Amino acid sequence: MTKLAESNIEAALANLPGWSVVDEKLHREYKFPDFVHAFGFMAAAALVIEAMGHHPEWFNVYHTVKVDLTTHDAGGITGKDIELAAKLEAIAKKLLS
Repeated sequence: MTKLAESNIEAALANLPGWSVVDEKLHREYKFPDFVHAFGFMAAAALVIEAMGHHPEWFNVYHTVKVDLTTHDAGGITGKDIELAAKLEAIAKKLLS
């Protein structure tokens, strides 16, 4: 995987509401109705994450899940991070609607 140019990242962010770049990583903070929904998101996401072989940095407290995505081998954000962000959005959308 090759690190994306800033312009490519900005273009991708246009299709990823709530995502931004923080400390050179894709970043998103999800707020769910309660802990069960937050944990459900993480459990559902874990299956997708493992299948991709691309693991996020994430943190959970009660109803909040913070996610940071970067490809360490490439030294920054790659297409794989964008792909995972989109998959996480799809999972969260089901739990937040």
